[in-house]
Amino acid sequence: MDLLSTSEAARYIRLGERKLYELVAAGAIPCTKVTGKWLFPREELDRWLRSGLTRPAGMTEADPPPIIGGSQDSLLEWALRESGSGLATLSEGTQSGVRRLLRGEVIAAAIHYHSSSEDGATPDANIAAARANTALHDAVLVGFAQREQGLLLQPGNPKNLHSIVDVLRTGAMMAVRQPGAGAQMLFDVLLARADIKGRDLNRLEPPCLTGPDLAAAVRSGHADCGIATRAAAKSAGLDFEPLLFENFDLVMRQRSYFQPPMQALFGFLGDSRFKLRAADLSGYDVTPAGKIRYAR
Repeated sequence: MDLLSTSEAARYIRLGERKLYELVAAGAIPCTKVTGKWLFPREELDRWLRSGLTRPAGMTEADPPPIIGGSQDSLLEWALRESGSGLATLSEGTQSGVRRLLRGEVIAAAIHYHSSSEDGATPDANIAAARANTALHDAVLVGFAQREQGLLLQPGNPKNLHSIVDVLRTGAMMAVRQPGAGAQMLFDVLLARADIKGRDLNRLEPPCLTGPDLAAAVRSGHADCGIATRAAAKSAGLDFEPLLFENFDLVMRQRSYFQPPMQALFGFLGDSRFKLRAADLSGYDVTPAGKIRYAR
């Protein structure tokens, strides 16, 4: 991998170093930090530059593959199958899905961002993230559902856990998600609000890649608790301590919104079967399903 230093990257994309640091701080340019220094993969910079191209009329861009990246969700996976959309999923977490979207590797990303404000996940946390991402200059954010997130617990909640403070107090083993996953963002918000350092908790390693993986870790006894959806808790037969409802949305580029696979999915979201399935899985409010919540 060809890695550029800050000064090399600034020259390569013909920006001042100050502007480059502004993009780094906003999370708007691909980079990595190694031993305190920012490095920029040349290949990723090339993709980032291509993602923002303005093309003349008649010059088309290759369509991304029919894959929805980002966060895992059982209702979404079921809807993709039942709608006949032909869409597949690649569940690696919110931020990973957005990165793949910017590289043209997925047609959309399922996201659930969380803010550091006092009320936790604000109603527009996903919108704020899409608006702040300068590479998503043509973003469309479509609602899928509001999901209930909370603590997944052993049946009967033997350690009497109701909050992150209880997890610290009891020394319980907590399963966590990988950095960039929406549930991990929520976990970080809760830690900050309780003035708890993550290193002070007993955390199961390695991180769980999806909510169902986390539920399996709790169910097997490898962990006492973890943060995931009510639907994941119900499917695994676990107790659930609710924390909040979050927006779970699909973000894509404008041209992708009109592609037949996406339109097949959006059309299905008004079907009565979708509402019944959401109720059966539990922990969903599908009022926002199919509605455009943000576009630019």
